[in-house]
Amino acid sequence: MAEVGVVGSIERVGVVGCGTMGSGIAELVARQGLPVRFIEVDDTAVEAGSQRIRNALERQVAREKLTADERDAILGRISGSADWKTLGDCDLVLEAVPEDLALKQESFRRIDEVVRPDAIIATNTSSLPVMDIAVHARRPNRVLGFHFFNPAPVMALIELVRTVVTDEAVVAAAREFAATIGKQPVVVGDRRGFIANQLLFPYLNQAVGMVEDGYATKEDVDAAMRFGAGLPMGPIALTDLVGIDTVVGIMDAIHAQFEDTRFAPRPILGQLAAAGYTGRKAGRGFYEYEEPDSSRVVPDEHVRQAADPATIADWTTVGVLGTGTMASGIVEVCAKAGYDVVVRGRTKEKAEGVAAKVARSMQRMVEKGRLTEEDMVATLARIKPTVHLDDLAPSDVVIEAVAEDLGVKRALFDEVAPILKPEAVLTTTTSSLSVVECAMATDRPEKVLGLHFFNPAAIMKLVEIVDTVRTDPTVVEQGRAFIDRIGKVGVLCGDRAGFIVNTLLFPYLNDAVKMLESHYATAEEIDTAMKLGAAYPMGPFQLMDVVGLDITLAILERLKQEYRQPSFEPAGLLRHLVEVGFLGRKAGRGFYVYT
Repeated sequence: MAEVGVVGSIERVGVVGCGTMGSGIAELVARQGLPVRFIEVDDTAVEAGSQRIRNALERQVAREKLTADERDAILGRISGSADWKTLGDCDLVLEAVPEDLALKQESFRRIDEVVRPDAIIATNTSSLPVMDIAVHARRPNRVLGFHFFNPAPVMALIELVRTVVTDEAVVAAAREFAATIGKQPVVVGDRRGFIANQLLFPYLNQAVGMVEDGYATKEDVDAAMRFGAGLPMGPIALTDLVGIDTVVGIMDAIHAQFEDTRFAPRPILGQLAAAGYTGRKAGRGFYEYEEPDSSRVVPDEHVRQAADPATIADWTTVGVLGTGTMASGIVEVCAKAGYDVVVRGRTKEKAEGVAAKVARSMQRMVEKGRLTEEDMVATLARIKPTVHLDDLAPSDVVIEAVAEDLGVKRALFDEVAPILKPEAVLTTTTSSLSVVECAMATDRPEKVLGLHFFNPAAIMKLVEIVDTVRTDPTVVEQGRAFIDRIGKVGVLCGDRAGFIVNTLLFPYLNDAVKMLESHYATAEEIDTAMKLGAAYPMGPFQLMDVVGLDITLAILERLKQEYRQPSFEPAGLLRHLVEVGFLGRKAGRGFYVYT
């Protein structure tokens, strides 16, 4: 018998399951003018699915993103039934039942009984092997994964998952359909978690671990990743959005394949899921919400109170040690906030160069209308370059921003501490070194704090406030008030390498390199998946090229030294690129080539 050809175009679509994902897929397809039929277990579930779609469309009408006529037209193209035979003439059937292998296999068996021989059957699994599902169809070569991201009508990515037997013509038809419904397809192999979830879920799990261990609050972890890494949502809020039970299921599935402990769900996830606190959909997860499916968080009575500005009411002068990019940004921020700033460099030219950098930065703001000439002149008048450490004596707080070398920092702390007045606070901007080791180079460790600014300091909002086992709690409160005063967002964390942001960000970057190294996907495909599937502002390879591959490698080595986890071992490809001088944008070549 001749092989039945794949349909030339997909015009009739079936969806099996009309829960959160299935209803979103049905809405998405109907928006593009295609008729959709969805299947549910019984008439009650059919009505619930239809109501879910109606409610979603009503919300968009209320927000004036849809007209009433458009809503009615979309609803007119969607029909629901408990009769599987209604799928008989569909060109494509998308299975979107809960993430349970046996349930998906049974759904495929029933779909296969009623669809045409040339139909494409797709599973929306996010973590299960597609081949384990495909074998329950008589034509597994017509099967592929069609992984939408939640919410399906909004998220632009689709991961198309081919198995070892999927026909290329099926993949081509799926690509064409994805483009038809306004999505960006990325074709990947059949590996649990695919691209996005395999990179995203260890990051979520590690963030949950920080909260579970008491290292940082959920609010601080979320704020750190939003303001320090530019992510649209913090990892704890994202876990609530995805669904804690869903997170546990996906991580269990991926762990079963890779046996990496970072995919083993943290105990608190299982506890919350068992308690029914499954996230936004339940009205409670890590956060509590006004009602199920609401995005409005109920204020937590345990949230830390705002810092008391009275603790630094008499502060007038900031000392800055260093003349690099970070130091220049900090000088600009503090001077704009009204502080007198003493900036100390090793030479007069370097110290004055900081003032010149700030002047150029502020002049650009004047030209763009963001600052007046008068304010610029007043701000620059507050900056006092010097080569003498003694000139730091009047400082209420000193911010060290020199090379990321513990020996250099300790020597400087030892030298500057005796010059300062007893009540002055001494801080370091280190991103990965031990703050307490800097503190113990002085005779006043209780007055030492980490203030990790992010580059460019004049623009980035986040500062990680790091206390040590020797830091006086009053100094922590002064640090919080100071960060508020200079217009930054402060988060509290303990003294360990990487703090919040780098500890969560750089292992994710390393995992991306290892994925590339394994030839599972290209750098472009991985970047696309994370930008469109996770709404990241930049893909991991683009980000590493901006940060610098040498800096990425150095931070990973420091994390490996601190945590001693094999998974933190820098990828061999990353080491090789650094060794040959491909350091990213600054070198003209990293993972990408620049002109």
